[in-house]
Amino acid sequence: MKNWLVIVILAVAQFVMVLDSTVMNVSISQVASDLDTSITGMQAAITFYTLTMAAFMLTGGKLGDKWGRGRAFKIGSVIYGIGSLITGLSQNLTQLLFGWSLIEGLGAVLVIPAIAALAAINYQGKARVAAFSILGAVTGLAAAAGPLIGGLVTTYGSWRYVFFAETVVMIGVLIVSGRIKDVEANPKLKIDLLSVVLSAGGMALLVFGVLQSKTWGWFVPLYSPEFNGQPVEPLGVSLVTYFILLGIVVLWWFVQRQRKLVEAGKVPLLKVSLFNIAALRSGLSGFLVQYFAIAALFFVIPVYLQTMQGYDALETGLKILPLSAGLILFSILGSWLTSRRSARRIAQLGQITMAVGLLFVLFSIQPELAGAPFAIGMFIVGAGFGLLASQLGNVNMSAVEKDDTSEVGGLQGTFQNLGSSFGTAIVGSVFILLLTSGFTTAVAQNATITPDERDSVVAALSEQGVPIISQDQAETLVLDAGGSQESATAIAQDYANSQVEALQQAIFIVFALMVLSLLLSRHLPATIAAKPEQETAEATT
Repeated sequence: MKNWLVIVILAVAQFVMVLDSTVMNVSISQVASDLDTSITGMQAAITFYTLTMAAFMLTGGKLGDKWGRGRAFKIGSVIYGIGSLITGLSQNLTQLLFGWSLIEGLGAVLVIPAIAALAAINYQGKARVAAFSILGAVTGLAAAAGPLIGGLVTTYGSWRYVFFAETVVMIGVLIVSGRIKDVEANPKLKIDLLSVVLSAGGMALLVFGVLQSKTWGWFVPLYSPEFNGQPVEPLGVSLVTYFILLGIVVLWWFVQRQRKLVEAGKVPLLKVSLFNIAALRSGLSGFLVQYFAIAALFFVIPVYLQTMQGYDALETGLKILPLSAGLILFSILGSWLTSRRSARRIAQLGQITMAVGLLFVLFSIQPELAGAPFAIGMFIVGAGFGLLASQLGNVNMSAVEKDDTSEVGGLQGTFQNLGSSFGTAIVGSVFILLLTSGFTTAVAQNATITPDERDSVVAALSEQGVPIISQDQAETLVLDAGGSQESATAIAQDYANSQVEALQQAIFIVFALMVLSLLLSRHLPATIAAKPEQETAEATT
């Protein structure tokens, strides 16, 4: 690879894009406290950030075709930098949602597809494989470094400094981005507005419905919203079910719209025919599951460590550090294995490895953290993630012609962020639902508390559900409500046990999905990539 500067610029931008998805999680308790919000409020912010990217990534890739990938990259960098500045200055959850979840997300939808397309434009042959391997390794490095950076900065300064630094970095990227070679733009390209609305609306309905399941219930209504004093639950069914069904219908409409545009000789927002490519289907589904798992883990593990174990942001980052180490080491190993083993073999090994690591993590989650199994499990999860990260990006880009690289970059970003959205929303919501049902059952069966105290707790839960707090905070709440010390201790212990059980069950869902993902990898390339000495001189330029 002769032109190192281009991949360095793209890698720095990629690092910032991924870092932003992980750096906030270890600071979740501190951010919630600073902005006077709750853990569920932060769950919404994290989910909506990745949802914004998932909902508009296809549009961002298409705008790159219309404006030119280089111009889209620059415009996105400006928007992203502004969003980072707003986020750093946020004083409440609304401002955080605007600066981080919306503005930064909209900047990212221009930058992320452009990174993939510009890498494909600037490099060929072996150099392109190396470029995508580097981007994959940087993705892993950023995901790994995020928790530690977030922990250090939050503990010794403020989480806000991370976003101020991102603004500075994006200014630097913008200054040197003129060195990146681009191909001619297509200013006459028309983007179908209805397709944009259907794509974004369908995904928004799906993810919002899943996110609200922790409050409204999946099918049987729990704490339904009210209108004129009456709960809104048509036909006795939770609104979540309607949101999910409507989202599926809207996305089906979107697909049909794309097919009609192609039949009419117009440019679709998404070439549905790309999904006929088996390798691309497997690569994208691998992205979806991989980021579902890591986003779910990066949400529930910091909640466990901070609210249940009492760790601060830095201690949380250090507990996650083994995952970072495994991710970095095995990203490098995966890149080295590219010319020695097939992408299918390496990816499947990564999926199995992540599943084994999740089992270790699951069994280490106890009222008192089992430190050694937890560290081993996090390292193994990171190793599996690293192996996957080293393969899937190049598989996706190599599956299509150069003209489709921008579109595949958008698709890749869509599946990555949709996976992250679902991971945070589904597993986080399931955790809260399981905590609610488990705690309610435990209180109902507790023989040490009086019927009046039991009724008071159940009444409080029926109004607002179970908050995510520490055992000590739960005890204090019961005492403040007039309960005896004995009852407060008993109820707080029930709460702590329910938290652990709910977390174990939520992580098991991630484990099961990781095992099932092996079925999705069967169409990944089974051939071994050419070794360097087999490449032609043209391919090395």
